[in-house]
Amino acid sequence: MKEPAYPAARLVAAAVETHFAHLLAAAREQGRGELAHPPDAGAIETIVDAGFWASLRREEGRPPRISLALVPPERAGQPLVFAQRLPLTPAALARLAPAVERPGIHLGVWRDGGELHVWGATRSLPDLCFVLEVVEPGLLVVKYRRPEEYGKFGNVVVLQGDQVRMVDERGASLPDCPSLLTTLLGFDAYTAADGPANVLVQLAVSMRAHGRGGALLVVPAGTASWQESIVRPTPYAVAPSYARLAELVRDEPDDRGRPAWQEALRRSIEGVAGLTAVDGATVITDRYEVLAFGAKIGRPEGRAPVDRVTLTEPVVGNVATVLHPAQVGGTRHLSAAQFVHDQRDALALVASQDGRFTLFAWSPCEGMVHAHRVEALLL
Repeated sequence: MKEPAYPAARLVAAAVETHFAHLLAAAREQGRGELAHPPDAGAIETIVDAGFWASLRREEGRPPRISLALVPPERAGQPLVFAQRLPLTPAALARLAPAVERPGIHLGVWRDGGELHVWGATRSLPDLCFVLEVVEPGLLVVKYRRPEEYGKFGNVVVLQGDQVRMVDERGASLPDCPSLLTTLLGFDAYTAADGPANVLVQLAVSMRAHGRGGALLVVPAGTASWQESIVRPTPYAVAPSYARLAELVRDEPDDRGRPAWQEALRRSIEGVAGLTAVDGATVITDRYEVLAFGAKIGRPEGRAPVDRVTLTEPVVGNVATVLHPAQVGGTRHLSAAQFVHDQRDALALVASQDGRFTLFAWSPCEGMVHAHRVEALLL
C-alpha cells in the first residue's frame, strides 16, 4: 500500500523551489559555473514525502539515515550506478540505508520517463545541489551543497513531524548579527568560504556531534581581561597556547585546496571540539589558539549578575523574546551568558546534550546579551 501524503512536503515545496532559484540566480550573477539543476516543486515534494515515510521504517532494527541528492549521474563525478534503477519509495530507501549511511554518501535521484528514481550513489555533487538528509525518525533537513572547502552544507528548512522551521534569510541583515551566524545562514554560498567564521561553524558542528554538551569561549587574541571571568586555578590551562589550528588557518590559499590540508584541518577541529566535552569551558582566541579547557566561569567582583537576554532563532515566524538566561538552558547557558555580559568582545558557543546549540554575543543595539538558537542551521 502507498503511504498517505506527508502534508509538510507539499507545504514547503514551493518555498524551497523559490529559495533555490534565488541561490542559483545569485551564483550565476557572480559568474559561478558547474551549478546544479534547479529543483522544481514537484520533485521537492516527492523526495521529501519519500524521505519522511522511509525515516519511520526500520531495517534490521535500526532507523535509516540517508541523504538524497537531486542530480543526474553525468553530473555526479564518478558515481556508483545501479544496473537497474530503483523506485523512489520508502521501502526501497530503507533497504538501501545500511549501505549509504556513512557521512558524505548520497543516493542519486533523477527523472527517467517522467518519474523520479534512485539511479545509484555518489560522493560528488555540483554546487547548490538540492539534498534531503534523513537525520532520524521524522526529522528531515533540506540542504544545498556549498563549495567543497566550506565543510558544511547550507540548511534551508528543517522538518520534524508536523513542525516546519524555514531558515530566515533576513536574519543575516539584523543589527549586531555575529559573523558566525551570517556564515551559518549562508545565503551567499560563496562568501568567505574559507574565512574565520567558517572555522567556527565547523567547530560548532563538531561540538554538537560529540553529544556530551560543551562550551567554547572565543576571546580576542593578545588580551587578558577574559581571565577576570575565569575561576582560578584553571585545571587545564595550556602554556604555551596550542596553535595547530591557528597555523592551518594561516596557510596560503593554494594549500587549502589540497586533500592533506583539508584532512589536517578536520582532525584539528575535531581535537579542539573534543576538549569541550570536558566539564567546564574551552577558551580559544579569535585566531584559534587554545588557551585552556575545563575552565569554570565566574562573575568578576563588582559586576552585576546577568538578569536578561534576548533570545531568537533564525527561522521564519520567530519573535525575539527577552527572558532570564536560566530560561534559555541550564548552568552552562547561564555561565556563558554571564561571561559575554562581562566580556563584551567575546563569543560563547554552547552545545546541549539534547542537540540544542546557542550562540551568545553582546548586542550594542539591544544593550544586552543576545542568545541565538542555531541548531536548525547545524543539523
